[in-house]
Amino acid sequence: MAVNEKRLRITEFDFDDIKDNLKTFLKGQTEFKDYDFEGSGMNILLDTLAYNTHYLGFNANMLANEMFLDSSSLRSSVVSHAKTLGYEVTSARAPIATVNVVLTTDSATKTMPAGTAFSTTVDGTNYQFVTTSDVTASNNGGTVSFDSTQIYEGTYVTTKFVVDTSDVDQRFILGDNRADTSTLTVKIQTSSTDTTATTYTKATDITQLSSTSTVYYLQEVDTGRFEVYFGDGVISRSISDGNIVILEYVVTNKTAANGASSFSAPSTIDGVSTINLVTVSNAGGGAEPESLDSIKLQAPLDFASQGRAVTTDDYATYTKKLFPNTQAVSVFGGEDGSFDPSLGVSSVPEYGKVFISIKSTTGLNLSDAQKSQLVSDFAKFKVASVTPVIVDPETTFIILNTTFNYDSSSTTKEKTQLETLVNTTISNYNRDELKDFNRPFRYSRLTGLIDNTDTAILSNITTVTLARLVTPTTTTTTAYTLNFNNPFFHPHDGHNADAGGIIASTGFFIASASTEYFFDDDGKGNLRIYSIVSGVRTYFSTAAGTVDYANGIIKINSILISSVSNVDGSASTQFRITVLPDSNDVIPVRNQLLEIDTVNTSVLGNVDATATTGKGYTVTTTGGSTGGSTTGSTTATTTTVSTTSSTATSSSY
Repeated sequence: MAVNEKRLRITEFDFDDIKDNLKTFLKGQTEFKDYDFEGSGMNILLDTLAYNTHYLGFNANMLANEMFLDSSSLRSSVVSHAKTLGYEVTSARAPIATVNVVLTTDSATKTMPAGTAFSTTVDGTNYQFVTTSDVTASNNGGTVSFDSTQIYEGTYVTTKFVVDTSDVDQRFILGDNRADTSTLTVKIQTSSTDTTATTYTKATDITQLSSTSTVYYLQEVDTGRFEVYFGDGVISRSISDGNIVILEYVVTNKTAANGASSFSAPSTIDGVSTINLVTVSNAGGGAEPESLDSIKLQAPLDFASQGRAVTTDDYATYTKKLFPNTQAVSVFGGEDGSFDPSLGVSSVPEYGKVFISIKSTTGLNLSDAQKSQLVSDFAKFKVASVTPVIVDPETTFIILNTTFNYDSSSTTKEKTQLETLVNTTISNYNRDELKDFNRPFRYSRLTGLIDNTDTAILSNITTVTLARLVTPTTTTTTAYTLNFNNPFFHPHDGHNADAGGIIASTGFFIASASTEYFFDDDGKGNLRIYSIVSGVRTYFSTAAGTVDYANGIIKINSILISSVSNVDGSASTQFRITVLPDSNDVIPVRNQLLEIDTVNTSVLGNVDATATTGKGYTVTTTGGSTGGSTTGSTTATTTTVSTTSSTATSSSY
């Protein structure tokens, strides 16, 4: 269809298109027939008109985007949309550590005031941790103990406002966008002459409020800071002229002090200078303010939950809200399994419980104090008959042995360069597709990525081994259960018994003896303990535990493991157990995480013989038919692990 040059096209919003449309329109008019727009002052006027139209179009488009939560890009817009859904945006969070503080004194009682400062150093930088409330304790045998005291990284701040209702612009805003609102205490003092202050609580459910309810409300404002505001005298108590609003909170450095473990006490606490300080749990939980992506995801989910936690999705939503340092969370009901601290997660139902496993952004497991606090926070959302239980995530490591063939004539890269590229491919797969709940390891996916790493790579053979790290209780006889949740390789009863079965371990010591021991299995479901004497396995116990090949479970009988050998060349508090899986695909369940052990993964490149000579060659595979074979027979492969002081001999199959 021919273009009507006497009508403007309004579908283009780019500057150049707008200007061209204006020129075309004017050229269609008899007054400007054959007019040289480029060589006249009219060109500047067209630029002005085009810019103006472009700006208007851009602003209209941005305005339309900011009208909806999904398309909003400005934080103020996203926060505003979340507020209409009743969602409270999470502020920055301070790292929290737990300490025991003991004062040596004859006084009957002592008080550790809010704002008491402790110091620590992380990566060469000094940080301050503070208490957030006054705590009083009584003397017991010449000491006053403040047990399980939580301290928060940051500066303890007190801000006061005198209420002036005639000032329509008066607002009660926390003075720093690094304020941790979980530490916020709001008090109202009647006047400057009345020193009695009433502590207000944060409103959570307006249906439970009356005109006299002493509550406050909290919202993020457009500066990234948070504002405290109060009721109108109908829904909760209002404030009056002359009232003094007191805000106490911690301003934090967010994630910087996560992991702090050693703290120094102040010179005195309530006049006492003899202070003993013990760290109960390292600092953790420090987090950045909630991101835009998180707000967009969580606000609708929070609205859908309607203030109650019933489904597993509800619990996942509230976990991220109550513990902002959550990187990933897995929630499963008791009908799907149970949890015992000594046995781990099992498939036996335990009705009336919901299990929550949290992967923290710090990489640390939640402390006992953090778990208790989270369970307590769930009380106002959960169904009365359901008990939430916080369980630590369990990481199953995947050790790969990759050998790839490449055509040396089609690349200028050296073998070491190609090996580095393949290692990068494996690391990227580990980062992008694993290390999260419900993220399976897909063998064909990884091997395909390895083949596509470089055009010179023709094929690869990759073997898979699974590993778990075990932290022994070095002072008490203890039993251990390792659930890999994936079947073990077990082609027949007694498989590879003479060579150690399919299980191997790093070294450990029993009851402080000097002999180094290792684990293996007899292929018949029995876990064994042995030492190496003149290069020969000498068995200490042939019934040290059981192996459930079908379900992927290793149970170690009660044993006193007093210490462990070095692991990967470094001193360790853990020993490692490795097994051969029945399938190269590994599927995590419940609280299980998968992670490729990049330290022990090996990558080796070989020049492809066929590509360089044109002669046939044989590919050996593990547990399957031989590549290139016309008979479909299976060829055995032997994997050997060095019997050094820190590593046992592994099995072969």
